Amino acid sequence: MQSLIRRPPNALEKPFLVIWEVTQACDLACQHCRASAVKQAHPHALTRADGEKLLRDVAAFGKPYPLIVFTGGDPFKRQDLTDLIRYARSLDLHVGVSPSATPLLTLENLERIQQAGAQTISLSIDGSHAQLHDRFRGVEGSFDYTMAGCRWAQQLGLKLQVNTTIGRHNLHDLVELATLAYRLRLMTWSVFLLVPTGRAHADQSLSAHEIEAVMHFLADVSAWIPLKTTEGHHYKRVVMMRKILQERGLSHDQELNLPPLYHMLRRAWQERVSKMAPRAAARRQPMHINSGQGFVFVSHLGHVFPSGFLPIAAGNVRTQSLVEIYRESPLFQSLRQPSQLKGRCGQCEFKEVCGGSRSRAYAMHGDELGEDPSCAYQPGSFPYPVQLAGLVHSS
Repeated sequence: MQSLIRRPPNALEKPFLVIWEVTQACDLACQHCRASAVKQAHPHALTRADGEKLLRDVAAFGKPYPLIVFTGGDPFKRQDLTDLIRYARSLDLHVGVSPSATPLLTLENLERIQQAGAQTISLSIDGSHAQLHDRFRGVEGSFDYTMAGCRWAQQLGLKLQVNTTIGRHNLHDLVELATLAYRLRLMTWSVFLLVPTGRAHADQSLSAHEIEAVMHFLADVSAWIPLKTTEGHHYKRVVMMRKILQERGLSHDQELNLPPLYHMLRRAWQERVSKMAPRAAARRQPMHINSGQGFVFVSHLGHVFPSGFLPIAAGNVRTQSLVEIYRESPLFQSLRQPSQLKGRCGQCEFKEVCGGSRSRAYAMHGDELGEDPSCAYQPGSFPYPVQLAGLVHSS
């Protein structure tokens, strides 16, 4: 059976994606901010020399090199951003930048980073209109800056990803957000499931059954928009279950007893797409990446985390090589072993391709190997285990 899940090569030896938080400084005040960002940079943040050493570490993983994304805070608050991008490109690294939507997001600044060698930018849209987005981001005008940034990025030929954090604040706006993502003709729509860390609180999160509905809705939307999920690892489970049911001529919404929320979202989306111009198939193959497995996050102080949402440091790039930390850290090694997962995640037949959100397990239970409380699936309940086993093993 053909694999549905794309595995990055040698994920135990090298990450597919390295995220570097180049600064904690940011002029926004987002309700969910993982970094608890502030206006000014930390006095002990990594220096340019530290950053260049980190970039050499990334290159030391070898070809194919990991992708490096400069995030924050707001990377435009860092004065040497273009110098760092140029240095990364001199090492033949592919560079993305994730700026904040503030007055610093200008055509001129986007031109500067493109000329330095950045190829991709990601911007955040958390509401389909200014009132909702700006309330969540904490600064009036952020939505307008974001939309202008999207236009400028596409004008310059930069690859554009839009990040959307889904939570209690915008569940009602999800169909509108998907419609906006479609109209923007994105490279990728990256849908984040809120993790209660940093400024975010548990009461902002969706319930497990609401998330199940959202995952199936995203599977529908993926035929129209290339998308991926972040901290929503059970999207891969949903894709697998639906594939098996489809091959047997069965309806997922009937066989899986999905929540009423899904049917509401699906009806609204079908009404929207009936009025949309047809496009070539947009489906993006889900990638098997999880905390510390194909992914690594480096903070503005040099601490190395399995994820930006999982605040357990495995080392610091000032005193160790990123390669050494990624390959040898006991924390990273434990996260790569599905047999160590606990609760329903440890019992689940999808654990080899899903693994649950380690960040959410830690945020809610204080145990990075505990079960993901955002998952509604009961292990063993999918009625086609033979077909599933073949699909899991082929992935």
